[in-house]
Amino acid sequence: MLRTEGLTISFGGHVAVDAVSCEFQPGSLTSIVGPNGAGKTTYFNLISGQLRATAGRVLLGDEDITGLPAPYRTRRGLGRAFQLTNLFPNLSVLENVRLAVQARMGKGMNLLSMAISHRELSDAAWSYLERVALTQMAQSPAASLPHGDQRKLEVAILLALEPQIFMFDEPTAGMSVDEVPVILDLIRSIKAQGDKTVLLVEHKMDVVRSLSDRIVVLHNGKLVADGEPAEVIASPIVQQAYLGMGSGDE
Repeated sequence: MLRTEGLTISFGGHVAVDAVSCEFQPGSLTSIVGPNGAGKTTYFNLISGQLRATAGRVLLGDEDITGLPAPYRTRRGLGRAFQLTNLFPNLSVLENVRLAVQARMGKGMNLLSMAISHRELSDAAWSYLERVALTQMAQSPAASLPHGDQRKLEVAILLALEPQIFMFDEPTAGMSVDEVPVILDLIRSIKAQGDKTVLLVEHKMDVVRSLSDRIVVLHNGKLVADGEPAEVIASPIVQQAYLGMGSGDE
């Protein structure tokens, strides 16, 4: 479904992602881990189109999408939830999700169809809010939500886009202990569909262990380990890479 070939980006003399080649298959969840500054979020940004690669390629199926900007990659079925929330702050929670549904359906709002389309879009948006337990906040401005609820809203927007590839960048960051299970159960349900590709950047190793079919480890921009969770976590290079690891990201 998705692969990178020799994907590289340099900032000045610093190589942040160094010739990373990796394949990601439908029905699997791959966690991308590594210490601070390893290149995890930068690698995500190269895949989703927020950054342009210095060298290498990103392929979606048989299509080379390396030169496409982020919105076009989204239309191809690549969905991304960010480490920092990315919302329309002055719109309501419901309106944020409704816009995502409208974008996916390709619906314009002409005068003849406005009423029925508005109802159809709102009903669909409401169903996604139910999945992330945000219906009680539906009419609140997105900016007024606590950080944890903003993360849940961003996941609802991602669900509404119905991508083939889900990319989660630390989806539980800033959430309370009570809020985390909602997001983890949603990610499990996406994986259980069997036809979606899920990529996860996460620092919490208990989350990584519970969700992952596979772990990819980046260190100093290079791919240094790739395999089943128990094997990768126990490997000496991962143990060494995680010494002194903090809770932030690069």
